[in-house]
Amino acid sequence: MSVDTQEAGSVDEGRGGLTTQAAAAVRTYAVAPGVRLNVRSGPGTQYNLVRVLPVGVRLPIYCQTPGTTVSGPYGTTNIWDLIDNGEYVSDAYVHTGSDGYVAPRCG
Repeated sequence: MSVDTQEAGSVDEGRGGLTTQAAAAVRTYAVAPGVRLNVRSGPGTQYNLVRVLPVGVRLPIYCQTPGTTVSGPYGTTNIWDLIDNGEYVSDAYVHTGSDGYVAPRCG
Protein backbone atom coordinates (compact mmCIF):
# COMPACT_ATOMS: atom_id res chain seq x y z
CA MET A 1 0.00 0.00 0.00
CA SER A 2 1.58 3.19 -1.18
CA VAL A 3 0.53 6.53 -2.59
CA ASP A 4 2.33 5.62 -5.81
CA THR A 5 0.06 2.68 -6.60
CA GLN A 6 -0.90 1.60 -10.07
CA GLU A 7 -4.30 2.40 -11.49
CA ALA A 8 -7.09 -0.01 -10.60
CA GLY A 9 -7.50 -2.69 -13.19
CA SER A 10 -4.00 -2.32 -14.62
CA VAL A 11 -1.75 -5.28 -15.22
CA ASP A 12 1.18 -6.10 -12.97
CA GLU A 13 3.54 -8.10 -15.19
CA GLY A 14 5.72 -9.00 -12.21
CA ARG A 15 3.04 -11.32 -10.82
CA GLY A 16 1.99 -13.24 -13.87
CA GLY A 17 -0.03 -10.36 -15.30
CA LEU A 18 -2.71 -10.35 -12.61
CA THR A 19 -3.54 -7.82 -9.92
CA THR A 20 -5.10 -8.83 -6.63
CA GLN A 21 -8.80 -8.22 -6.24
CA ALA A 22 -8.13 -5.96 -3.23
CA ALA A 23 -5.77 -3.72 -5.20
CA ALA A 24 -8.26 -3.45 -8.05
CA ALA A 25 -11.03 -2.40 -5.64
CA VAL A 26 -9.13 0.59 -4.14
CA ARG A 27 -10.19 3.91 -5.63
CA THR A 28 -8.03 7.04 -5.55
CA TYR A 29 -9.13 10.57 -4.65
CA ALA A 30 -7.64 13.98 -5.41
CA VAL A 31 -6.16 16.20 -2.71
CA ALA A 32 -7.47 19.80 -2.77
CA PRO A 33 -5.77 21.92 -5.45
CA GLY A 34 -2.62 23.71 -4.29
CA VAL A 35 -2.41 21.79 -1.01
CA ARG A 36 0.74 20.08 0.29
CA LEU A 37 -0.95 17.64 2.66
CA ASN A 38 0.42 16.55 6.04
CA VAL A 39 0.43 12.79 6.62
CA ARG A 40 0.19 11.73 10.27
CA SER A 41 0.93 8.51 12.15
CA GLY A 42 -2.62 8.38 13.52
CA PRO A 43 -6.06 9.95 13.03
CA GLY A 44 -5.42 13.36 14.54
CA THR A 45 -3.27 16.46 14.62
CA GLN A 46 -1.63 15.30 17.87
CA TYR A 47 0.03 12.38 16.03
CA ASN A 48 3.54 12.66 14.57
CA LEU A 49 4.01 14.15 11.13
CA VAL A 50 5.22 11.30 8.90
CA ARG A 51 5.67 13.20 5.62
CA VAL A 52 4.17 15.95 3.48
CA LEU A 53 2.56 15.02 0.16
CA PRO A 54 3.29 17.21 -2.88
CA VAL A 55 0.65 19.27 -4.68
CA GLY A 56 -1.51 17.36 -7.17
CA VAL A 57 -1.42 13.83 -5.75
CA ARG A 58 -4.22 11.29 -5.73
CA LEU A 59 -4.64 9.03 -2.71
CA PRO A 60 -6.08 5.60 -2.07
CA ILE A 61 -8.40 5.38 0.93
CA TYR A 62 -8.21 1.91 2.46
CA CYS A 63 -10.45 2.72 5.43
CA GLN A 64 -11.65 5.70 7.46
CA THR A 65 -11.88 6.42 11.18
CA PRO A 66 -12.96 9.28 13.46
CA GLY A 67 -10.29 11.50 15.01
CA THR A 68 -9.45 15.16 15.55
CA THR A 69 -11.90 17.59 13.92
CA VAL A 70 -10.23 19.58 11.13
CA SER A 71 -11.47 22.35 8.82
CA GLY A 72 -10.24 22.39 5.24
CA PRO A 73 -11.29 23.12 1.65
CA TYR A 74 -13.94 20.38 1.75
CA GLY A 75 -15.55 21.36 5.04
CA THR A 76 -15.11 20.54 8.71
CA THR A 77 -14.88 16.87 9.62
CA ASN A 78 -13.50 14.41 12.13
CA ILE A 79 -13.01 11.72 9.44
CA TRP A 80 -9.44 10.58 8.81
CA ASP A 81 -8.38 8.48 5.82
CA LEU A 82 -5.87 5.62 6.05
CA ILE A 83 -3.74 6.02 2.91
CA ASP A 84 -0.95 3.59 3.72
CA ASN A 85 0.17 1.40 6.60
CA GLY A 86 -0.01 3.69 9.63
CA GLU A 87 -0.44 6.86 7.55
CA TYR A 88 -3.51 9.10 7.89
CA VAL A 89 -4.73 12.35 6.33
CA SER A 90 -7.71 14.50 7.24
CA ASP A 91 -10.67 13.93 4.92
CA ALA A 92 -11.25 17.72 4.95
CA TYR A 93 -8.49 17.96 2.31
CA VAL A 94 -9.52 15.01 0.12
CA HIS A 95 -12.17 15.35 -2.61
CA THR A 96 -14.36 12.31 -2.01
CA GLY A 97 -17.62 13.90 -3.16
CA SER A 98 -19.22 13.12 0.20
CA ASP A 99 -19.48 14.62 3.68
CA GLY A 100 -19.52 11.12 5.16
CA TYR A 101 -17.65 7.86 4.96
CA VAL A 102 -16.74 6.55 1.49
CA ALA A 103 -14.67 3.57 2.65
CA PRO A 104 -15.06 0.95 5.39
CA ARG A 105 -14.28 1.95 8.96
CA CYS A 106 -10.79 1.04 10.10
CA GLY A 107 -10.82 -2.00 12.37
